[in-house]
Amino acid sequence: MGWRAGAWTARKCGCDSAERTALRIGVNALYLIPGGVGGTEIYLRSLLGALAEIDDSNQYVIFTNRETGADIAPPRPHFEVAPQPVRATVRPARILWEQTGLPIAARLHRLDVLFNPGFTSPVLCPCPTVTVFHDLQHKRHPEYFRWFELPFWRVLLWLAAHRSQRLLAVSEATKADLLRYYTLPAEKISVVPHGVEERFFEIGRRRTASALEPYLLAVSTLHPHKNLDRLIRVFARFRQSRPGFRLVIAGMRGFFAEELERLIAELQLDGAVELTGWVSRERLAELYARAWAYINPTLFEGFGMPVLEALAAGIPTACSAIEPVKSVAGQAALLFDPLSDEAMLQAIVGITSDEGLRARLAAEGPKRASAFSWRAAAEQTLAVLGKAVQF
Repeated sequence: MGWRAGAWTARKCGCDSAERTALRIGVNALYLIPGGVGGTEIYLRSLLGALAEIDDSNQYVIFTNRETGADIAPPRPHFEVAPQPVRATVRPARILWEQTGLPIAARLHRLDVLFNPGFTSPVLCPCPTVTVFHDLQHKRHPEYFRWFELPFWRVLLWLAAHRSQRLLAVSEATKADLLRYYTLPAEKISVVPHGVEERFFEIGRRRTASALEPYLLAVSTLHPHKNLDRLIRVFARFRQSRPGFRLVIAGMRGFFAEELERLIAELQLDGAVELTGWVSRERLAELYARAWAYINPTLFEGFGMPVLEALAAGIPTACSAIEPVKSVAGQAALLFDPLSDEAMLQAIVGITSDEGLRARLAAEGPKRASAFSWRAAAEQTLAVLGKAVQF
């Protein structure tokens, strides 16, 4: 059944293994806005599902906001939902409750450890805390934040990094940033990569050439650092020789959406470039299933989950040669300089037209993706939670 966190309690108190008690693990889901926080929502839902599969000894209490339904909890008796009187969409109120109401709730629920999967955590918590850092974008690219957001991020993430007993980084690149920007001991930070859902491997097994449609797919929130404006301009050049191709960008609008819409109109690409907005996981699977090729031109990333999904689905993929994306892709994707129009154009030509390359990438993608699993992520996360209790 996998690792049992209660073992840490047993070792800590010196009791016999027969007397081991289950831990009460709190999960801080106050940040969650269903359909509104992108990859961090997928991360939490996938991780909880994997934890439910491997761990039936410990008790989980998921603290939710008013926007999140009870379906966030896997349908298992050792998972419960504890609704809190706050909305994630009212961020100041959510942050205030996280710092004041959540510690009280943690005490009332007699938690042994509180898991914070969304960057922030209560500073004064009655139990040990483990906090996940998906990236340090506010440090690497503060220009992408609105002026009134930065002070919140700087203070809250600094406090979370220093007050939490343990930190999880989703990639070696994020761990390096934590060490670079904060004075932290390296042993405090554990790298636990994302997994990938089985549904994407199933897409790869079902994909046939006859079912594919001539569109290039990108899955991304519409933010400046995603480099989608460059992609659209390069795609306009590509389409001069391949007018039958479309570009489909699937993801939440973000605050760069209007700029991209103006660019599409300026380049007369209406009908050729589609901004879908947020899509369900089911709809996303359909887009992957029919995509001719996949591209990720990002300038900054904490992990690169969509790249992993595309690889699992066996889609010929090109992506930025930046960390951690290139570490996720390995040799299973065509890498390019995201700051070079010419390099991006050649990558698009390669993954859409070079049949030998397409066949190789389609075969290598699922093999590479199989190295990442939510089960492994859950097992490693449980181990870190146990270390925090022992801290």
